[in-house]
Amino acid sequence: MAIPESAARGSLHEHARSVRAQIKGDDVQSVSVTPRVPVSTPSRVVGTAVGHVVATEARPCTPHSFHFRAPNDAEVGIGTIVRVEGDGRAAWGVVTEGYAWSDYPFSASGDEGPGVPPPRAESRLFAAAVLRHRPDEPLRPVPIGRVFLAEPADLVTALRMDAFHSTEVPNGIPVGLHASTGGHAPVFLDPDFLLGPEAAHLNITGVSGLATKTSALTFVLNALFQRLPAEKGSIAALCFNVKGPDLCFLDQAADLGPADRQAYERLGLRPEPFPSVRLYAPFKPDGVNLNTLRTHDALADTTEPLVWGLPEVLEYAEVILHRDDVDAKADALIDFLAERVVGREFLDPALRPEPFLVRSFADLDELFQAVFRFLEERGRGAESWRTHHVATIRKIRNRLGNISTRSKGLVTDDGASNDLPWGRFVDRTVYVVDVAGLDPLAQDLVFARIVGKLREHLERRALGVEHLVVIVDELNKYAPADGPETQVRQMLLDLSERGRYLGLSLFSAQQFRSQVHRRVVGNAGTAVYGRMDGDELATAGYGTLSPAIKAKLSALPKGELMVRHPHFTQPVFVRFPRPAALTGREGVEQFPPAADLPFPRAVARRLRVLDPGIPQDVVAALVEAHREDDVRRALNRTIRERPEQPLAYFTAMLGRIVPAETPVRRSRPGVRDLDDPYA
Repeated sequence: MAIPESAARGSLHEHARSVRAQIKGDDVQSVSVTPRVPVSTPSRVVGTAVGHVVATEARPCTPHSFHFRAPNDAEVGIGTIVRVEGDGRAAWGVVTEGYAWSDYPFSASGDEGPGVPPPRAESRLFAAAVLRHRPDEPLRPVPIGRVFLAEPADLVTALRMDAFHSTEVPNGIPVGLHASTGGHAPVFLDPDFLLGPEAAHLNITGVSGLATKTSALTFVLNALFQRLPAEKGSIAALCFNVKGPDLCFLDQAADLGPADRQAYERLGLRPEPFPSVRLYAPFKPDGVNLNTLRTHDALADTTEPLVWGLPEVLEYAEVILHRDDVDAKADALIDFLAERVVGREFLDPALRPEPFLVRSFADLDELFQAVFRFLEERGRGAESWRTHHVATIRKIRNRLGNISTRSKGLVTDDGASNDLPWGRFVDRTVYVVDVAGLDPLAQDLVFARIVGKLREHLERRALGVEHLVVIVDELNKYAPADGPETQVRQMLLDLSERGRYLGLSLFSAQQFRSQVHRRVVGNAGTAVYGRMDGDELATAGYGTLSPAIKAKLSALPKGELMVRHPHFTQPVFVRFPRPAALTGREGVEQFPPAADLPFPRAVARRLRVLDPGIPQDVVAALVEAHREDDVRRALNRTIRERPEQPLAYFTAMLGRIVPAETPVRRSRPGVRDLDDPYA
């Protein structure tokens, strides 16, 4: 809040005297409160008195703000929560601004001026925003009474946590400890506003490397896993790892110090990493070495390949098409392929007498080549096949062939796939999809398909869990405020606006909140801020924050956050302990990635994860006797099925064609009737 005009003209001591004069029945000495002296009123036992509310006609108390004076040694600062009592009422507020001035005159050179110094050489005035009144109605201005530091019980009342959390019914999810109460009072979030149905989603903003965004996300998720009440249902999380090894070691314990362990105890949490983590990563182009930094032998049993074939890619082909390619003609051809060709026998006597069996990109290309030969044989004027123009067919062929080449390792030509366990998600399990090593086109495909499949399964209540948290970092990249409309951004918008009704929540992070689509961050019920950049704080989205709050945000230490939550009428500052799981950098140091191996040895390493007793030379002999494509197909099937005798199963699969699953095509509004070429 602004300092009165008289203060701006250098008459701060005159303004202070006018404030004291308007406090009826109080002189200078009675307004000053000696700190750290427990006092009490007839209504309740109160804590440490730190000041007194002051008000003038020019700057009165209101129902939403007030000022109070405090001595120099009072433990009051920006973000401190205080309680005001007077006239049989109480109000709680959080300090948002502070002022200090001197009553003692100084010359321009800094030397003391003439005259007798006033009784008090320095005055401190604090502005506070109201958090809550008691009683709530009628809503009145804050009483002109004494000001006390908030006790832990005050924090529960001030932040309205009593609406969802109590000692008898501990439903709250701890987010951190409030600093102004001596670091002993936990702050809780309402799970109904994190997971739905009331509201959902969490978003965190802060500069890279200093705001601890990834640490904050994993800490809140771990707290959610530990403290979500059983009656709220089962929960799992799916994390997209987009930067190096950030989320690759969530199941490995970190070395916590005594202070962190004490903080966990105060928060009512166990200082443990996630008990169940499964990581999925595509292969490198060789098809056998995984494209992830979690390849240490000790972690191999919880790391699986993510490989998709033609049916999985064709289901979300619009993601890999250029914006100019998306039209009714291309969409109709893709639907035709998905519904009538892929995964089944397709007979067209005009192309050849025997049916086509399209299960892979190679099979599809064989069909396209037959179509082109048929059109060439018909001569001039033959420009369409089954109402689809040859230019459209060539365009779709080129785009599908491009994704199988650019994303080799994720997309396989031979049809064998290994996907997430759709319908079999396990309670309190974290599924990490490592896309850090993929090119942007493949990353978009992974995002779109996985989020789309999550929605489909949750709509049918067939995912295996009732709540699913999706964690996405670098939201500036995937849901930017500007730029062309993309399938990924549209899916994130849909998730943020309607996901809470399905049990699908988005926990996201970015450096610049102002550069993320407004509807994505605006639908986040809980907003968290770490250390912020000054340019970001200067944007319009932070206009409601006082200059002092902005200054504190720009210098926040690691581990301290500002939290907005629907139950909190004002943002509050909290400190959270270090996550109990290893960071990406620590994980790579403790579990160095295994070196890439030659093809036969890489196959043996994957099989030995299922059975350490499998001889490497036996596997090498099998591999050398077969084509690499057949080996990859058999290896993927063996890893997916996890048989009791992996070597025998792998041997039986070699040389056989692994049938692809028939794709289930998503319905799309507005797709024309394929039987009517003029629809």
